[in-house]
Amino acid sequence: MHLVQNRPGHAAVRDRSRRPARVVLSLAGVVLAVSLTACSSTTNSTSTSTTQPSTKGYVAPPIPSSAFSNYTGITNSTVTVGNVSTKLGGLFAGSPIGVQAYADYVNSSGGINGRKLVVGSQDDQYAGGPNKQFTAADVATDFALVGSFSLQDSFGGAVLAANPDVPNVTVSLDQATSDLPNTFSPSPAATGWQLGPLVYFKNKFPSEITHTAALIAGEPSAETKWAGEKAAMVSEGYRVVYDPTFAITTTNFNEYVASMKSEGVRILFLEQMPENYAASVIKALNQQNFHPTVVLGASTYSEQLVPNAGGPAAIDGAYMEQSTSLYLGEDATAIPAVGTFLHWVQVASPGWHADLYTFYGWLSAQLFVQALSAAGSHPSRGSVLAALRKITSFNGNHLNATADPAQKLPASCYIIARIEQGRYVRVDDPPTTPPSYGYRCDQPYYFYQG
Repeated sequence: MHLVQNRPGHAAVRDRSRRPARVVLSLAGVVLAVSLTACSSTTNSTSTSTTQPSTKGYVAPPIPSSAFSNYTGITNSTVTVGNVSTKLGGLFAGSPIGVQAYADYVNSSGGINGRKLVVGSQDDQYAGGPNKQFTAADVATDFALVGSFSLQDSFGGAVLAANPDVPNVTVSLDQATSDLPNTFSPSPAATGWQLGPLVYFKNKFPSEITHTAALIAGEPSAETKWAGEKAAMVSEGYRVVYDPTFAITTTNFNEYVASMKSEGVRILFLEQMPENYAASVIKALNQQNFHPTVVLGASTYSEQLVPNAGGPAAIDGAYMEQSTSLYLGEDATAIPAVGTFLHWVQVASPGWHADLYTFYGWLSAQLFVQALSAAGSHPSRGSVLAALRKITSFNGNHLNATADPAQKLPASCYIIARIEQGRYVRVDDPPTTPPSYGYRCDQPYYFYQG
């Protein structure tokens, strides 16, 4: 069994304040601001709302020449990578587990060009100082950072900005960190939204979209992301009648449901909520016998959603749109990579329930390994950065819709699912066979800059 551990040589950070349980619970609410990942980051050059990125595209500066002679963290037998994530309260604990799972997978067949992948994981405890300290330690000792996930990543981002020769392969949440030329994401994000799901629901519920609602966390990044989605909705004829922000400490949504009823809401979008908050909203809807069409998203996709919402009877009929496969197991027969992912997660951490952050840790490691393999038998940090700049199409063996990490362009393809008898079931999607692998690719991405 491989455990994700703090690597010797990385100094421990003193826990300056033991956060009480209520604070840990409120931290989970912050996930609202990062659902669907990197809520406010964008690197696509746009000056107005548009459904297409700039034709100029993203142009990265030259890789520092010193990077091509930088072999920090690599030997003839190992490649060490660092991961700095928030594990306090279990918040993003899945991210380093996902990285370790992929490392175990590649190591089981001999590693990469004969080198085993060694993963070090640090918990920044939801604090900027430790995030910066651990990132600096990784920069000094590890070949790259892979799969980090933290709401404090702007602190580590400053370190990475000062060290442009260090590959950072991760889903970054901070805009400036995401924009760095040495940051590459397996699922790039941009301000805006995928038009495909919005067109799908417009066609399916043409009268309901004129009475649309959403619930938005009172966090800058969540509000920025919602501005992009709302603009995309308006472009397709949606009329948003209710879209309040709420405190991340909210646990009871009854007053919001009562207001939705009075506003005549007929379709409710909850894609930017994590499972625990979406479950609370579903409970409030049922308590008030109010049943608009509900649309969920990637951050709500969880084994815990149905039971926490009150069971199948409470949530059956809700829709879900996301740019990922049904990686919790529903797509395992059709997409072999799903079974591979779930198997190796259990090798890395037996009993762990995979989630979105585990998923992104796995994909980040896979993207890094692809570049490391392409960099040849004697890779430097510079040659890996050069290889990453050539990866213009990535989908993790169809675990995710295809995106362009090199150009920092998000996926435009998506799936539609529905909860039926307590299970996630694809609806109206193409077959999960080549060439589509179950993804709908019928509309572009709507890029927005307010």
